[in-house]
Amino acid sequence: MGIRFCVLGSGSSGNCTLVASEKAALLIDAGLSGREICGRLGAVGFRLEDVAAVCLTHEHDDHVAGLNVLHRRHKIPLYANTATVDAMSLRGKCDGLQWAVFTTGSAFQIADITIEPFTVPHDSYDPVGFVLGNGEDRLAVLTDIGMPTSLVREKLRRCSAMVVESNHDEKLLRDSDRPWQLKQRIAGRQGHLSNAQAGKLVAEAAGARLKTVVLAHLSCECNTPDLAIAEMRRALAGIGRTDVEVFAACPDRPTSLFSAAAGAEHVDSTIAR
Repeated sequence: MGIRFCVLGSGSSGNCTLVASEKAALLIDAGLSGREICGRLGAVGFRLEDVAAVCLTHEHDDHVAGLNVLHRRHKIPLYANTATVDAMSLRGKCDGLQWAVFTTGSAFQIADITIEPFTVPHDSYDPVGFVLGNGEDRLAVLTDIGMPTSLVREKLRRCSAMVVESNHDEKLLRDSDRPWQLKQRIAGRQGHLSNAQAGKLVAEAAGARLKTVVLAHLSCECNTPDLAIAEMRRALAGIGRTDVEVFAACPDRPTSLFSAAAGAEHVDSTIAR
């Protein structure tokens, strides 16, 4: 069955990605309310009872809003690195929460899914991206990153599917009425990837097995799905990879359920219990 995945929602209003194998389902981040996560899981054939763990990329509110409900009410285990747990504690966000702590750069296992957390540049304490593997399937989840690095490119190279940030169109951001300081933060090396940066990153890192790219964390004010998809397709066409399918995640509804092995398709959403 391999790895299947669905972006339940992505954007400044909340980020949450479902990753499932034959034996388990995980959430990468929980930036939506518990009710929203439950409803969106149901829309793609899953239940909260199926979720074995939540793995956090970092401590920002749009990635952690639903943690309390998922953990306290539904007893779902939480995974994060030490700096993220400490940052949550300093902000009073995780009093009483129980954590399984992973080390950035060291792989760990949940059921039959291998999870590799790796460092990414972003303005938080110890932000990570994840590569999740099961057999030959490898999925990268990379939703908040200020700039590509050689480590990020290396981690993406063997992936068959990617969820990659494509936050803003550079001209729309530049011409927006947002405060100058906010524009600088977004466009900076610890901020968020533009469409052009995302396209360049994926084109540089794309390996022979890459089949599907889902664009995430699109700005509602400084981007559109059409602009982001067109830029990614242009970058992939530049390396002769017009076979790679490109989609954009939305803030208010889940994507289709994709297979990391077979490319974009609707697949059976029942996991073994």
